[in-house]
Amino acid sequence: MSQNPETIVDQVEQSANKSGLPPLEQWNPDLSGDMDLRVSRDGQWIYKGEPLAREAIVRLFSTILRLEDDGEFYLVTPVEKWRIQVEDAPLLAHSLTVDADGAEQVIKLTTNVGEVLEIGDDHPLEVGSYAGTDEPRPIIHVRHGVTARLVTAAFYDLAEHVVEREGQAGPELGVFSNGNFYKIG
Repeated sequence: MSQNPETIVDQVEQSANKSGLPPLEQWNPDLSGDMDLRVSRDGQWIYKGEPLAREAIVRLFSTILRLEDDGEFYLVTPVEKWRIQVEDAPLLAHSLTVDADGAEQVIKLTTNVGEVLEIGDDHPLEVGSYAGTDEPRPIIHVRHGVTARLVTAAFYDLAEHVVEREGQAGPELGVFSNGNFYKIG
């Protein structure tokens, strides 16, 4: 088998379902090895030391990426499984938009691969912090354990919609989206 990005593209395109997303949950090939592919903290996909030049390949790879129970990220096709390195979250989220307001609002984020995600049950928001620091680490869950980290501008935009509500342990700060309340800090 090959770890050539073009070969992987061909395998996945042949298997995509009608939603356009590959049926990743059905694919469980044996490990093919480690691919010299790294996703940097700033969202660059770097193959053999060089940024991937074709945006279409990065978009496709984002649909076949999954985080497994061992804490590692893998590109998975029907016949191959390649371990890759991810420095932080594999995707970035930006371009925050909000429809409606209050408990009825819907918050949407666009990822660096062009996917629009609504914060809600399918794509929950989580605000943690980086280990050993108080630096916030806001992420939205995408699928298969993959997350997108909100870039600073999107996090500031999100902060404009923070409300306070009374929680079980006292006042809580957070945002509403799709009828859910997501705590922030």
